[in-house]
Amino acid sequence: MWIGWTEFDLLLGDVHSLKEKRSVVRPVLAEVKRRFDVSVTEAGLQDQYRRTVIGVGLVAADRAHLIEVLAAVERFMAARPELELLSARQREIRSDD
Repeated sequence: MWIGWTEFDLLLGDVHSLKEKRSVVRPVLAEVKRRFDVSVTEAGLQDQYRRTVIGVGLVAADRAHLIEVLAAVERFMAARPELELLSARQREIRSDD
């Protein structure tokens, strides 16, 4: 079994308050969860209205599937016009490590 996750450091576009931030981040979280069937959460920088860290996690039977899904999520995040992907940190581990 393989466990993998990616942390996305994101800059939000035309956002001027935490309320506006929520209106941008929540739909992104819902779409990632729906489209890729992964666990997803806002994992950092909750007190800053123009930045966020979104974490995505997945458990898979093989590493190839894990890498494929996490790469697809990264492409999705990079393609969103309301987000600027500053960095993505990915990690995979095997359950017997």
